[in-house]
Amino acid sequence: MKKVAIGSALILLFLTGCGETTGSRSLSGAGMGAAAGGVIGSMSGNFGTGAAIGAGVGAVGGYLHDQHKKGNID
Repeated sequence: MKKVAIGSALILLFLTGCGETTGSRSLSGAGMGAAAGGVIGSMSGNFGTGAAIGAGVGAVGGYLHDQHKKGNID
Protein backbone atom coordinates (compact mmCIF):
# COMPACT_ATOMS: atom_id res chain seq x y z
CA MET A 1 0.00 0.00 0.00
CA LYS A 2 2.86 2.34 0.71
CA LYS A 3 4.11 1.93 -2.86
CA VAL A 4 0.66 2.80 -4.24
CA ALA A 5 0.52 5.96 -2.15
CA ILE A 6 4.01 7.04 -3.19
CA GLY A 7 3.29 6.27 -6.85
CA SER A 8 0.04 8.21 -6.74
CA ALA A 9 1.76 11.17 -5.15
CA LEU A 10 4.46 11.21 -7.84
CA ILE A 11 1.92 11.03 -10.66
CA LEU A 12 -0.06 13.88 -9.15
CA LEU A 13 3.08 15.94 -8.74
CA PHE A 14 3.70 15.76 -12.49
CA LEU A 15 0.07 16.51 -13.35
CA THR A 16 -0.30 19.48 -11.01
CA GLY A 17 0.79 21.92 -13.71
CA CYS A 18 -2.21 21.26 -15.96
CA GLY A 19 -3.81 24.52 -17.06
CA GLU A 20 -2.90 27.84 -18.59
CA THR A 21 -3.75 30.39 -15.89
CA THR A 22 -2.95 30.70 -12.21
CA GLY A 23 -6.54 29.86 -11.29
CA SER A 24 -6.78 26.82 -13.51
CA ARG A 25 -3.45 25.44 -12.35
CA SER A 26 -4.38 25.94 -8.70
CA LEU A 27 -7.81 24.42 -9.24
CA SER A 28 -6.49 21.39 -11.10
CA GLY A 29 -3.88 20.91 -8.39
CA ALA A 30 -6.58 21.10 -5.72
CA GLY A 31 -8.74 18.56 -7.53
CA MET A 32 -5.95 16.09 -8.03
CA GLY A 33 -4.73 16.63 -4.49
CA ALA A 34 -8.21 16.00 -3.11
CA ALA A 35 -8.48 12.77 -5.08
CA ALA A 36 -5.09 11.53 -3.91
CA GLY A 37 -5.71 12.67 -0.36
CA GLY A 38 -9.05 10.90 -0.34
CA VAL A 39 -7.46 7.65 -1.48
CA ILE A 40 -4.66 7.90 1.04
CA GLY A 41 -7.08 9.01 3.75
CA SER A 42 -9.40 6.09 3.09
CA MET A 43 -6.48 3.72 3.58
CA SER A 44 -5.92 5.19 7.02
CA GLY A 45 -9.62 5.38 7.87
CA ASN A 46 -10.50 9.04 7.27
CA PHE A 47 -11.43 9.93 3.69
CA GLY A 48 -12.63 13.48 4.42
CA THR A 49 -9.57 14.64 6.28
CA GLY A 50 -7.28 13.15 3.65
CA ALA A 51 -9.22 14.83 0.85
CA ALA A 52 -9.17 18.22 2.61
CA ILE A 53 -5.44 18.07 3.28
CA GLY A 54 -4.78 16.85 -0.27
CA ALA A 55 -6.85 19.68 -1.76
CA GLY A 56 -4.90 22.28 0.20
CA VAL A 57 -1.54 20.82 -0.70
CA GLY A 58 -2.57 20.44 -4.35
CA ALA A 59 -3.80 24.02 -4.59
CA VAL A 60 -0.55 25.36 -3.15
CA GLY A 61 1.45 23.08 -5.45
CA GLY A 62 -0.50 24.25 -8.51
CA TYR A 63 -0.03 27.90 -7.55
CA LEU A 64 3.70 27.47 -6.96
CA HIS A 65 4.10 25.63 -10.26
CA ASP A 66 2.29 28.46 -12.04
CA GLN A 67 4.54 31.06 -10.45
CA HIS A 68 7.61 29.06 -11.44
CA LYS A 69 6.39 28.81 -15.05
CA LYS A 70 5.92 32.59 -15.10
CA GLY A 71 9.48 33.12 -13.85
CA ASN A 72 8.47 34.59 -10.49
CA ILE A 73 10.10 31.72 -8.56
CA ASP A 74 13.39 30.01 -9.36
